Amino acid sequence: MQEPFQKKISILFWVIAAAEIISIITVNPVLHFIAKPLLLTVLFILLYTTNSAVPGKYILLAGLFFSWIGDVLLMFDSWNDLFFILGLVSFLTTHIFYIVYFLRIISSNTSLLKKKPVLVAIVLAYGITLVWQLFPKLGDMKLPVIAYAFVICGMMICSLHVYNKINKKSAILFVVGAAAFVISDSILAFNKFYQPFTNAGVLIMLTYCLAQYLIVCGYIEQES
Repeated sequence: MQEPFQKKISILFWVIAAAEIISIITVNPVLHFIAKPLLLTVLFILLYTTNSAVPGKYILLAGLFFSWIGDVLLMFDSWNDLFFILGLVSFLTTHIFYIVYFLRIISSNTSLLKKKPVLVAIVLAYGITLVWQLFPKLGDMKLPVIAYAFVICGMMICSLHVYNKINKKSAILFVVGAAAFVISDSILAFNKFYQPFTNAGVLIMLTYCLAQYLIVCGYIEQES
């Protein structure tokens, strides 16, 4: 459960998220360059100040740090494709840290995936379908995008794996957060490689902020 200070940090996070979304809608580069780097900075503070005996906090903090690097790099992807590739690597690293965090959760409870293995097939089918749809237009980015899709689907599967191993509230937060991350990155990939569409940036940022926030809250709520 969040303490009063953490609740204030959470409010600040969503105020900054709103500012970032406004910067996208109004095409305001000054507001964008101020708000976007602050998003993960504030979320990092929220998690860091959490007083909890639950192990793995520093693994999640490392994930947030690489997300922050990715956010900054993607601010310059219109300048050079290298910034996009480096941003992709940064977020791939984030997902690897999240996978490690989920897999370190130990419980005698049976994994949800053992009870419903079809969930693995559904996640993989989604990832394969997305890559198959994008593949003809990926050019030199085929291998990086395939690797990224594989890792983020792995992160989603790992969040489902721990569903029965922690309290229900945390489990839901982790799964919904992981799903929001998949949705955010799917929209980004579709918009960049397949067909740009109106308000894609808003949807990407909204689902991204929701994803990161819910994953952090999932950790905070584990002792509730």
